[in-house]
Amino acid sequence: MSEHDVKDVRELVDAVYRSESRQVLATLIRLLGDFDTAEEALHDAFAVAVEQWARDGVPANPRAWLVSTGRFKAIDGMRQRARFDASLTELAKRLESSTSDADEQNDESVEDDRLRLIFTCCHPALSPETQVAMTLREVCGFSTEEIARAFLTKPATVAQRIVRAKTKIRETRIPYEVPLEKELPDRLDAVLRVIYLVFNEGYSASSGDSLTRHDLLGEAIRLGRVLIELLPEAEALGLLALMLLHDSRRSARSSTTGDLILMEDQDRSLWNRDRITEGVSLVQRALSSDHAGPYTIQAAIAAVHAEAPTPAATDWVQIVALYNLLLRTHPSPVVELNRAVAVAMRDGPVAGLALIDAILTRGELGNYHLAHAARADLYRRLGRTAEARAAYERALGLTQQEPERRFLKRRLSELPK
Repeated sequence: MSEHDVKDVRELVDAVYRSESRQVLATLIRLLGDFDTAEEALHDAFAVAVEQWARDGVPANPRAWLVSTGRFKAIDGMRQRARFDASLTELAKRLESSTSDADEQNDESVEDDRLRLIFTCCHPALSPETQVAMTLREVCGFSTEEIARAFLTKPATVAQRIVRAKTKIRETRIPYEVPLEKELPDRLDAVLRVIYLVFNEGYSASSGDSLTRHDLLGEAIRLGRVLIELLPEAEALGLLALMLLHDSRRSARSSTTGDLILMEDQDRSLWNRDRITEGVSLVQRALSSDHAGPYTIQAAIAAVHAEAPTPAATDWVQIVALYNLLLRTHPSPVVELNRAVAVAMRDGPVAGLALIDAILTRGELGNYHLAHAARADLYRRLGRTAEARAAYERALGLTQQEPERRFLKRRLSELPK
């Protein structure tokens, strides 16, 4: 095989790793019963793939081949180590007998494995921070550095959380399973929170050259669909609706050069009408329940935006009313900021600016770049150039995402001298 052919195989293996590795890992965790063993088996399987696929060709079902190869590599490793630890002999025999059907994994069982993995990573025995870190690492394949940026913490701290979580799962025998139906509602909030964080990182990457990460957007929406098939609770419906409605604007959110385009300036003909139709339908189903949770209310707000044919036709009165409801039931400084922006659109920039200044005066959101960007925009609309410039510069100093940085720099350059 030529050097060019070898390069092609390596690129193919890399592509399969990006698209299939988390599914393969989830199944290996179920088959082998241990996170670290499964991760080692995953990497062993891909290492074998580089050599064997170059020689024998790519198998018809790469995912099943990788699961089978990883399982056999893990069992062989246990047998070799059994010379020093007799307990591994019995474990290897048990794993071999209990996973003899690994080559016959179907798509449905793989989907179940992903859901099992989510609920394991979001087990209540783990802290909320650890639940998120584990899910981002194990389910979505985030690096510790990417998770650290999302948490605004150190990679070493994230790594320690993950190591401790794996140890706790192993030592306390946290089951790798979807909870019983009667336990599902209590476990749902953590799962929804984690899925939404994955979506948010995909929708507006915390740093880097791209505004969005399409792989994470697709992953979060897929997980949302799997979840409502299992548990069609109102908030699960609301979360999926929210993600679909936001994602419907993906093609219009950035220019061909990757520059950020605000909603008011977007070409609405590029919005995905199928996503909007499905999202609005899900919102209606969610709102028909007795209690509208935060995801459902946010999805209702997104639906109002999505159904407006033009920016001028946006029903800001309804949006402010929905934010009032959200603020009463689930108060937070970010919700308060979003409401302030909506009030500015309904009542004018002076009204919105007073609300944002009140938030910042309390010492909240001082390091949140979107608060300063919103404040800068209101100053700009009022013609208060010096204050707008200072606020834009403050926002620029707080963001690490290149499209947002370019947008803020462009706004600064457009201000009168």
